[in-house]
Amino acid sequence: MAFDGSWRVDRNENYDKFMEKMGINVVKRKLAAHDNLKLTIRQEGNKFTIKESCRFRNIDVVFELGVSFDYTLADGTELKGIWSLEGNKLIAKFKRVDNGKELIDICEISGSELIQTYIYEGVEARRIFKKE
Repeated sequence: MAFDGSWRVDRNENYDKFMEKMGINVVKRKLAAHDNLKLTIRQEGNKFTIKESCRFRNIDVVFELGVSFDYTLADGTELKGIWSLEGNKLIAKFKRVDNGKELIDICEISGSELIQTYIYEGVEARRIFKKE
């Protein structure tokens, strides 16, 4: 599938405002904006494995489409949600464990880029990745 491969963050759009809305302090926001995140994505049927590598942590995220799972953001925010594939978009709908508010994460391929869009309480941000 088109998502398979290694992707390195190239640029961010409105990412600081998004993180601020999420309640992430200014120091962690500055660090996260320059995390040099690399995603290595592998799909086998409905199962995805995503290796997240950056300056602060390296983790493997494994999920199956349509199956609820738990995920913890780098700042410690705990989420519970489900990924689905809608057309050519990989879409997650998460609920924060601490406050029950929804976080939407949309991944799509556009040309040679993977665009990851986050939506939280009306604030939308994008992280654009280039294929390695």
